Amino acid sequence: MKGDLFSSDHMVEPAVAPGMTVQNAKSIKYAVNGDMLARQGAMIAYRGNLQFERKGQGVGGMLKRAVTGEGLPLMTVRGQGEAWFAHEAQNCFVVGIEPGDVFTVNGRNVLCFDSTLTYEIKTVKGAGISGGGLFNSVFTGHGKLGLICEGNPLVIPVSQQQPVYVDTDAVVGWTAHLHTSLHRSQSIGSMLRGGSGEAVQLKLEGDGYVVVRPSEATPQKVQQH
Repeated sequence: MKGDLFSSDHMVEPAVAPGMTVQNAKSIKYAVNGDMLARQGAMIAYRGNLQFERKGQGVGGMLKRAVTGEGLPLMTVRGQGEAWFAHEAQNCFVVGIEPGDVFTVNGRNVLCFDSTLTYEIKTVKGAGISGGGLFNSVFTGHGKLGLICEGNPLVIPVSQQQPVYVDTDAVVGWTAHLHTSLHRSQSIGSMLRGGSGEAVQLKLEGDGYVVVRPSEATPQKVQQH
């Protein structure tokens, strides 16, 4: 067979080491030697001897997901082989988390991660159920985290001198040591007249980074994720 489809740009090569790598802009390859975790339904192909098992979130996790529409529905992948993960052709990125790091991320942006990472579903301080959701996933430990994003994300530095305000429907996540609160950017009178469509933002203060995607999640998309 000949043609661009069969060029090296698209052809996958055998993994040289266990773990996660970006296959292309829209997918992540994971060479499994033991176990790892991924978003339920995100596997698009695999080879080798792998088993896929749904992972429960516990009663608290299921309750939070039912109340907010947010959460992290996961499956455990076990065995030896290679698996490819993707979700709705969104762009894929890999974040390396080191001991002492804390990365808070919206569950809708998680694709897969190493089993050496620990995650908890926690309340986002200062954020209500409207907007980006009351609960986000907080990752710690040592390993890699695969993320998805509609388009190429913006990584905006946050400093003590210059807080950053982000749309609650566009925020992907943020690093440790950032304080969050809700900020109202228009007056009650303006809201009564119809408003600008940008009434409330998530305010981040401190020293770190916030990741924002170049699109807003609609209520329909949030429910689908």
